[in-house]
Amino acid sequence: MFENNAIPLHPETRNNMKLIRFIKNWTLPISMLAGAMGYFVYVNLPFLAPTRPFVIESVGIIQPLLIFLMLFVTFCKVDPRDLRLTGIHGWLLLIQAGTFCLLGLPLILFPDTQFRVVYEGAMICMITPTATAAAVITGKLGGNMHSLVSYTILINIVSAIIIPLVLPMVHPNPQLAFMPSFLLILSKVFPLLIFPFLLAWVVRAYLPGLHKAILGFKDLAFYLWAVALAIAIAVTVRSIVHSEVAIIYQAGIAIASLICCIFQFAVGRKIGGHYNDLVGGGQSLGQKSTVFSIWLGATFLSPVTSMAGGFYSIWHNVYNSYQLYQKRKADELKL
Repeated sequence: MFENNAIPLHPETRNNMKLIRFIKNWTLPISMLAGAMGYFVYVNLPFLAPTRPFVIESVGIIQPLLIFLMLFVTFCKVDPRDLRLTGIHGWLLLIQAGTFCLLGLPLILFPDTQFRVVYEGAMICMITPTATAAAVITGKLGGNMHSLVSYTILINIVSAIIIPLVLPMVHPNPQLAFMPSFLLILSKVFPLLIFPFLLAWVVRAYLPGLHKAILGFKDLAFYLWAVALAIAIAVTVRSIVHSEVAIIYQAGIAIASLICCIFQFAVGRKIGGHYNDLVGGGQSLGQKSTVFSIWLGATFLSPVTSMAGGFYSIWHNVYNSYQLYQKRKADELKL
């Protein structure tokens, strides 16, 4: 009887609500656009030039901190007792490690090939571990977060072993033997993967009040990732702008990374479909830790090769935006 007595919203309030809804619905595209435009605005303001060394140094601190916090919040939602290895993980690992090795074979047999950097870029796109943010998107899309977190831990450990085994044969470097390479990769992976997991476990077990409060912030991890994504896109744009690589090689690396992205999402979803985890399979294989891949290319191969991680960052986030859009449309139809 009171349905027709609702107080109408003020036009300004209604517009504000529409703006907030728009930002929530299109967070990833807005984040990517903000990162790209923010870079060009920043570098074209002369009075900000003296701050550039400070900003570059700050990004190196802020990025891993955001990833750490995002992972910590995500892991708080995961019960460690639910983490286990299953058949899907074996197939995903076989695809990821197998294609990495197969792509390296032509470079071992024909080391002087003209498009070496393109092949090396594709190798990096294949072996790069699952993004730490993949659990956030998997949760938003209704996938199996526990399975994805299990695979994320597994592929990081396997990558730390297989990369220093294969890359010295593909790109010989006497200064980086297996053990130093293994420890270098592990030092990059361990703090950003294991520490947040252990901290979340401690909070769940010994600080239930804090754990409950963290769970109360429903989309906190997602918005932390949006900020991290804007920074990552800005860094990617900077590396592309400052690159002195011939356009044909840049185009080759961009196309190779796009093919790798399409292939991994498609195959991951195909495998996931057999285990009733379409979303988790696709995100496990397709969503990559591109910050790690950029570092990997620059450290073990060349700065040119590291561009593959930057391009891949664009492709997989465009696809994630499309997936979230499709999920939102499907949810609206159910209402």
